[in-house]
Parts: sequence; structure tokens; C-alpha cells
Amino acid sequence: MSCLGNIIWFIFGGFIGGLAWLAAGLLWCLTIIGIPIGLQCFKLASLSFWPFGKEVIDTGGGFNFIINIIWLIFSGLPIALGHLVSGLILMITIIGIPFAKQSFKLAGLALMPFGKQVVNKY
Repeated sequence: MSCLGNIIWFIFGGFIGGLAWLAAGLLWCLTIIGIPIGLQCFKLASLSFWPFGKEVIDTGGGFNFIINIIWLIFSGLPIALGHLVSGLILMITIIGIPFAKQSFKLAGLALMPFGKQVVNKY
């Protein structure tokens, strides 16, 4: 079922959300200091393209808090708002509720993505 969910998700919002993460990652990678931030964006772009069957775990850390604040100011809010709007649109139908749930998960992740790791559920 996760394969079917990922295909439907990709068509109805995952592609655009993943492109937003890729664009943010490319912009951060333009500077040498931003490369670690860009690499995390690429990992989360993969999650945004195919979220079903994956889980996000918190790895914590004090340094991650500082990076999350910088991320939130420069890139986090637009991506989070995009996922939030996508989730609200997907909640219009009953069938869209699981997809909206994934979109809201990505919106929360867009606010504070550092100190998180994406792992497969199965």
C-alpha cells in the first residue's frame, strides 16, 4: 500500500513539495558554509517525494537548534506554508486525509528539520 500511496502522493503534491526542498538545498549549497544544510534539504526532498513507508526520528543536539533557527528565518517558513496549504487542500475529501496527514508532517518538519533522521519503517 505504501507504494500506491507514494505514487498518488507524488502526483497530487509530492512533486511540487520535493522541488521546493531541492531548490532550497541548491540555494544553500551555493555557499560553502551552507553545504551541510543543503545536504539535509536533499534528504528531506526524498522524503517529500516518497513519504509513505518512512519515519522521521529525532536525534537531538544543541548545535542543531542554532541551525534550525537560521533555517527557519531564511527557508523554513515558505516551505512549511506550502506544505500547510497543500495539506488543507488535500483534506477536502475523505480519500485525501492520509495525504494531508503526510503534508502536515512535512510542514512541521520544515520548521525544524535539523537533528532529524529519515528511516524506513519496514
